[in-house]
Amino acid sequence: MNALLEQSELKLLLALGIGLLVGVERERSKGEGPSRGAAGLRTFALIGLVGGVAGLFGQPLLIAVAGLFVAAAAVASYRRSSPDDPGLTTEVAMFATFLLGVMTADRPQAAVAAGVVMAVLLAARAPLQALVRDVLTQRELMDGLAFAIAALVVLPLLPDRAVDPLGVLNPFALWRLAVVMMGLSALGYVAQRLEGGRRGLLLAGLAGGLVSSTATIAGMARRARETPEATPAAAAAGVASMLSSTAYLVVLLATLRPQVLTALVLPLLAGGTVILGYALFLARRGTGVAPADGAAGRAFDLSATAFFVGLVAACTLLSRLLELWLGDRGVLAGAAATGLADAHAAALSVTGLAAAGKLPDAFAALGILVALVANMLIKAPTAWVLGGPAYGIRVSLGAVLLATGVLAGAVFGGLLAG
Repeated sequence: MNALLEQSELKLLLALGIGLLVGVERERSKGEGPSRGAAGLRTFALIGLVGGVAGLFGQPLLIAVAGLFVAAAAVASYRRSSPDDPGLTTEVAMFATFLLGVMTADRPQAAVAAGVVMAVLLAARAPLQALVRDVLTQRELMDGLAFAIAALVVLPLLPDRAVDPLGVLNPFALWRLAVVMMGLSALGYVAQRLEGGRRGLLLAGLAGGLVSSTATIAGMARRARETPEATPAAAAAGVASMLSSTAYLVVLLATLRPQVLTALVLPLLAGGTVILGYALFLARRGTGVAPADGAAGRAFDLSATAFFVGLVAACTLLSRLLELWLGDRGVLAGAAATGLADAHAAALSVTGLAAAGKLPDAFAALGILVALVANMLIKAPTAWVLGGPAYGIRVSLGAVLLATGVLAGAVFGGLLAG
């Protein structure tokens, strides 16, 4: 802890500051006249100071007595509150301010941070209520709860070790990938939801690439075939999905095995830069052409997430079995075969072997390179068959540029040497 924060005087000032900060917001909210709220700026400042003094004395009995006094004051405040507003926000804030004041004696930084957060929550009442009541749909609320359960309940309970006989399947690592996938997909959904129809098609492509670039290209191909004048915008969205897919791969590799990502920095940077420039070029050409409607669907697809995690696990086992049977060549063959279906799953299965100590990091990076190139081979025929020549040539060129950039970066960086 900072030596300055050890001084009792500063701790009292911090406790007083928390009370003042919360009190300013409550003073503005308590109204005027006979029906005004009971607690305002001065009351909250005093409650914070009382908590700080009690915390500095460090006597449990004194803290308990002071806490009972604040609780009694909160009850009195509630009894005289207007029957038209039976909320408990002010009363709960009074007790929380006292507790944070006590907390400044031992953990002043955490207490101040919590006080700021509390003040923000109190001040943001109107926008938060509007968000929950008018903006969020029931499905979006359920998606948010599902994400919270996955990240805060399930993930901490999973064992962080391999549990299979081959020693490659780590439940914690696999579920962490699922949480990252859900989170990034939700971010793309929120961006599309906020933007609405003006750039909805491009944002839909970026969001779709976080799940499956190939599936996104197929979906945009159907739009291009059904609405020919939307072909440039649909192609821009399809190429944008390759860009977000590459960025998503970087995040996943950084989460699971940063050492493998280090070996791939130059290839991914080169490929990402090329595809970014091409996506911007197509986006400008497609400006104003048949923009999509606002976001539809869900923040993330639980079935798709479960399928992705299962695919990664299956591919990891397959790669491990091929490696035991054929050696290093078997790993590359497995990465190429899996990359035809999903580059993320192939890359992460190989990375999982490296994380488990079954494969060198440099060879895992080579396997990811093979998976990426194999995945580009699928994107081109998908675009041509489903979207027609005009759409196919644009998307195929993007796939070729991305593969070329990645391979050039690999050669220049020495990954393909020897």
